[in-house]
Amino acid sequence: MQMDLRTVTIAPQRQTYGHVARHIGGDKPASRYQEGTIGLQTTGNQHYRPLWDPAHDYFDESRTKLKMADWYAFRDPRQYYYGSYVLARARQQEAAEAAFDFVETRGLADALPDDIRALALDLILPLRHVAWGASMNNDFIAAYGYGTGITQPALYYAMDQLGIAQFDTRLGLLLAEPEALDAAKEAWLRDVRWQSLRRLVEDMFVEQDWFELFVAQDFVLDGLLYPLVFQTIVDGDLAQRGGAAVAMMTQFQNEWAAETRKWVDAQIKAACADDAGNAALIGWWIAKWTPRAAAALCPLAEMGLGDRSAAVMDELCAALDARAAKAGVRA
Repeated sequence: MQMDLRTVTIAPQRQTYGHVARHIGGDKPASRYQEGTIGLQTTGNQHYRPLWDPAHDYFDESRTKLKMADWYAFRDPRQYYYGSYVLARARQQEAAEAAFDFVETRGLADALPDDIRALALDLILPLRHVAWGASMNNDFIAAYGYGTGITQPALYYAMDQLGIAQFDTRLGLLLAEPEALDAAKEAWLRDVRWQSLRRLVEDMFVEQDWFELFVAQDFVLDGLLYPLVFQTIVDGDLAQRGGAAVAMMTQFQNEWAAETRKWVDAQIKAACADDAGNAALIGWWIAKWTPRAAAALCPLAEMGLGDRSAAVMDELCAALDARAAKAGVRA
């Protein structure tokens, strides 16, 4: 008796889920990101309206002035769904841990010049309160936004900001005693150099239009703050003056800012392309928040750059305008 083993290919009856196929057009193979994003927004069977906001449903398109024909036009160019996001951040966490270990085991923090150590503590440690505020604002966007393509990565953004607050705290504990955290909190609450930024963060807490909040926090404030502090001051100025150890301990903030900038710009570009009125509306929001953010960051620029601060802030604002124009925003 002889038995022949053969490989038989069984063609699947469908390439993906029906709701995904209807959106991407035809029964084509879908990526994990598409299957984990498209069609997940709640659109019906919302029961009663919330008693605390009877003018809206729980998931309501009218919670923003933005008009979208297709809320799934918001896509993440990084293709992050939960699995890919967690794997990417785990790799970055390992790299950041290695950098902290390198600085600590070789005593590089102890070798920092006193003025560099003092500037790093004065400049970076209070920023953990800013990061916490950014996390809260992106939690709001994730909770009240519409369209899984933007609310899902907004929640990732919120978690990332909590991680950045923790990295800022670890830097402070490596450079100084725990009392430095109390001093940074006191500076955040009392020091005149931080009050404009604190007021800006707190004003964002009461902004009810979730896409305007996205523009104010993720595009404008973070679009100026991270290039100023972590790219220009820490990586540029402090590293050249003997503060390379500080730059090593803030490498996550720099890499994260460059990565998330692609996602932020993609959302604004999608909104501008979807409806002609959105480009002017977003332009108005950017013009509203940019002067406030730039003025709030001026004291930080002066702390780190001295006489160069005004010129650097002008360059950063010009770069932000260029990003907006490239995304299709009308001034």
